[in-house]
Amino acid sequence: MSKEPVYLDDQLEDDIHLRDLVEKYLRHWKWFVVGVFVSVIAAFFYLKYSIPVFRTEASIVIKEEDNGGMASQLSALQDIGMLGSMGGASVENEVEILRSKRLLQKVVKELGLNVSYYVEDGIKTKEVYSNIPFYVKVLKYNDQVNLPEVMPEEPYVFTLINDNEIKIDNGEEQQKYQLGSKIILPFAEIMVVPNIVKKKQLMVDSNRFLVRFNTIEGAAIGLEETIQVSLADKNATVINLGLEHPVKRKAQDILNELVNQYNEDAIIDNNLVSKNTAEFIDERLKIIGSELDSVETNKVSFKTENKLTDIEAESVLFLENVNEVSKRHLELATQMEVTNTMIAYLQEGDNSKLLPTNLSGQESEGMSELINTYNTLVIQHNEMLKNSSEKNPVVKNINSQIDQLRSTVLNGLETQKTGLRIAMSDLRRQEAMMDKKIAKVPGKEKEFRGIERQQSIKEALYLYLLQKREEASINMAVTAPKAKIVDYANSTIKPVAPKKMIVLGGAFLMGLLIPFLVIYVGDVLNNKIVTRKDIERALPSLPIIGELPSLGDKEDKTIAEDDRSVLAEAFRILRTNLQYMFVNHHKEDGAKTILVTSTTKGEGKSLVSSNLAVTLADTKKKVVLIGADLRNPQLKQYIQHNKRQTGLSNYLYNEDIELDEIINPSGLKQNLDMISSGSIPPNPAELLMGEKIGVFFEELKKRYDYVVIDSAPLLLVTDTFLINKYADVTVYVMRSGYAESKFTDFVADTIKQKKLDKVAMVLNDVSMANFGYGNKYGYNYGGEKDSMLTKIKKVFIRS
Repeated sequence: MSKEPVYLDDQLEDDIHLRDLVEKYLRHWKWFVVGVFVSVIAAFFYLKYSIPVFRTEASIVIKEEDNGGMASQLSALQDIGMLGSMGGASVENEVEILRSKRLLQKVVKELGLNVSYYVEDGIKTKEVYSNIPFYVKVLKYNDQVNLPEVMPEEPYVFTLINDNEIKIDNGEEQQKYQLGSKIILPFAEIMVVPNIVKKKQLMVDSNRFLVRFNTIEGAAIGLEETIQVSLADKNATVINLGLEHPVKRKAQDILNELVNQYNEDAIIDNNLVSKNTAEFIDERLKIIGSELDSVETNKVSFKTENKLTDIEAESVLFLENVNEVSKRHLELATQMEVTNTMIAYLQEGDNSKLLPTNLSGQESEGMSELINTYNTLVIQHNEMLKNSSEKNPVVKNINSQIDQLRSTVLNGLETQKTGLRIAMSDLRRQEAMMDKKIAKVPGKEKEFRGIERQQSIKEALYLYLLQKREEASINMAVTAPKAKIVDYANSTIKPVAPKKMIVLGGAFLMGLLIPFLVIYVGDVLNNKIVTRKDIERALPSLPIIGELPSLGDKEDKTIAEDDRSVLAEAFRILRTNLQYMFVNHHKEDGAKTILVTSTTKGEGKSLVSSNLAVTLADTKKKVVLIGADLRNPQLKQYIQHNKRQTGLSNYLYNEDIELDEIINPSGLKQNLDMISSGSIPPNPAELLMGEKIGVFFEELKKRYDYVVIDSAPLLLVTDTFLINKYADVTVYVMRSGYAESKFTDFVADTIKQKKLDKVAMVLNDVSMANFGYGNKYGYNYGGEKDSMLTKIKKVFIRS
């Protein structure tokens, strides 16, 4: 398989294009230096007057709840699919709680962050936080106004006059107030209280402060946007807190207070179970106490009515036999009462209510663990509802888990109840057999024994509930914080912003980028012909025989005797290159006729034609310059002559005028003559179409060595096309920065239609930076006639 050949010319061309692109920007290196200098100076001022920002960090670890032996039972239930994914509060949930507006609003209220204080330090305004002469407390916001809209954008100015007075300036008026008095502002009622710290201990040596107000909600939103809460590791329970703020002490207090509020909130949540249990026990104690009082009253009434004193002494033998059965019956009755109560409580189906714990006795420890799990899920459910709704997928998942666990607990309690019922039924059968044996016991004694049994059951249950209430109270008293502080809030020694090297580096790049973009955008938006390469790309088949430098307003635009200026040298180069256009010209053909034209006016064709004629005359050849632009002649700007003298238009119009009558000396060279355009005719095109124009050129070619024609612009009139046939070479002038790029299409179309022949391009008014091929080598001629502007250009080019 053959490989495609590599063309070295194409590769060289790409290299040249890349080099040209680089040189185009390097040509403006001074702008890049200025841009970098200005940007770096601006960066230094920014670093000097910007307020440094420090990073403050704290870390906490979330304690795992100790559920004892519940884990194995829960894992067994999960394995058989009876419970969903259950467990303690996930660390991700705690992260969201730490970010919640509810906690942040508590932090704002506790630290008074809805009011900020600033002092002016030169052109900087710095925030101050602690150890200031006074504090502003917002007593009440005005509920009748929309607070976020009326909070003042401009700060209030508080000036401490003395230890008892303060002056407040809101930008419109000033007013004095007593410290400690109520002050009415448009958006709130405030009070200014003095700081109890001694004045010599104050860190801020100023009595004038700028005070900004905000709402509690607005300040909390601001904290939410700036505080970062993240996990130290996805498998860890350590949470990192971060805050970037210019005041270290304030940032430290915010993070520490956030942890404190989180712990207080967690303690309140943890106490909900114990509190609910205590309330449930109190309600049951009232009921059991009332029932116990009723039984004791019945016992007293029974003894009084039947005049009984010592029934037990009369039935010692019977009680010894039934003692064991009664004891067992008492235990079962107690458990049945507790079980029925729990079942009724669960059947209410409220997912937000906690279950009482530790009420099931020694034989129901597994059920107690399930109740603990149920309460944990209820707490999570209530916590999530503070920041979400019932439609949240996480809340729905927790509700599903609670429902499943409630069903499991109910099933367990029902099973336990059935077992108790069977055991009690068995005891009743035993009691029935024993009752037959004591049938002879008097009925009153039997009735009295039933009353005492009821009394014993109620007393046992009452004492049991009292014990559990004490346990719940103890749990509330010893509740530990949920978050353990690993590191208290600590701030960095060095500021994290602004970063000096990054700012300076960015300024340096910006200083390079701005000039680059300006040059690039200017190049993209430019629709003008600027350099010879613009012509070469659009008209590759046309030769460019010369480039003429840009001239200042005060510089001479006509070549003088022995002129060594850049303009003169440029025309000498043009003259030399022009000779290659006459390779096929023979002496018998007569004078070499050169027609100078352009696309539109103002491109310098008159300058080119006049100076080209002068340059050709320097070769000791006879030259005649013809002003063939009959509509807007401009040769007078370069060669002085009387505009009213007889010229070409007069010669073509009047048959009586001979050629010698319109030929005049130029006054610049002895061998340079000039034929002016003459009077401006109403029909120049018709004159140029006449037969006399051919005779005119034929005669001139016999008399002179060179005939230079200054013609009219091609795009505007047809005059030049009419006389182009008499020219041997057409010099087409385009002005740099003036001629539009689309003019090259006009030139191409004109040549394609054979309206012009033997065309050579000249680029006029080229800046010194673009002169030649970018004026890479800075080669330049100069003489005594160089103006100061030209000399300055030379210095810039050589640099």
